[in-house]
Amino acid sequence: MHPADIPPGFYGTSDVARALGIKPASVRLIVHRGQLRRSAGTERHPLYAVADVAALLAKRRERAAA
Repeated sequence: MHPADIPPGFYGTSDVARALGIKPASVRLIVHRGQLRRSAGTERHPLYAVADVAALLAKRRERAAA
């Protein structure tokens, strides 16, 4: 999905990967493990809510600080 096609309030897989500092394939693993859920998009081009990504990022930072 082209970045211009992503509606406000959502991230594409590559955006999530960039925000978390991981590879896009790792985003799929995080989804599979239930740590993040798809909020919109299609099976091939999922979209993730910005709030869900921010919560996951905060949780990861909190765990790293401990």
